Amino acid sequence: MSRISVRGFAVVSATAVTAVGSVVGVASGSTAQGNDAEATAADATTLLADIPAGQQAQVQTASLTQQADAQAIQADASAKKDAEEAARKAAAETAVAKKEAAEKEAAEKAVKLAKEREEAKAAASRSKSASASSFPVQSSYSVAQIQAMARQMVASDQFQCFSNIVDHESSWNYQAVNASSGAYGLFQALPGSKMSSVGADWQTNPATQIKWGLNYMDSRYGSPCQAWSFWQANHWY
Repeated sequence: MSRISVRGFAVVSATAVTAVGSVVGVASGSTAQGNDAEATAADATTLLADIPAGQQAQVQTASLTQQADAQAIQADASAKKDAEEAARKAAAETAVAKKEAAEKEAAEKAVKLAKEREEAKAAASRSKSASASSFPVQSSYSVAQIQAMARQMVASDQFQCFSNIVDHESSWNYQAVNASSGAYGLFQALPGSKMSSVGADWQTNPATQIKWGLNYMDSRYGSPCQAWSFWQANHWY
């Protein structure tokens, strides 16, 4: 193919594409575009006439191939965009579902833990109640006897904190009375009669007082050690 033929091949290809666009303009109802299309088509026909007949089909085929390639590229880009959008949407939906599942699981665990704590507290209360009534009643009690009772009623990891509070409040004297306020017993309950909630013998039975004091620390502070931490900061509990 000569240089002239190659040039003609390229020009005709471009002209053919332009001609196609012009024809589309005619279809849309534009008179000006229709005239341009006719002129362009005429030019394309003239150029094709300058190219050997055996190569005219190649020129036309190349023009159609270019159009098909352009359409394929556009379709691929559109499909890729749609796929990316679908992937983003699916990822967002998955993230929301995981978050909701995690929140539901956390709520269920919290409810279960609260229930277990209540059951443990009730069981501990029943255990303490049995322990308080298991000691024989005496006319008087030594400090060593009272401390032995407390060791059997208070958890071992809480006993030292429990003991610290009793040391500061009454020095383990279950009949200690505050002359100015009237606070009474191991824990200086004010009034002392509030200890009757766990036993009518609150004035004479250290086990009853220990049970009341332990219940008070657990319900108000969570444990004897938490009660002791508060006492250290405030010098009362």
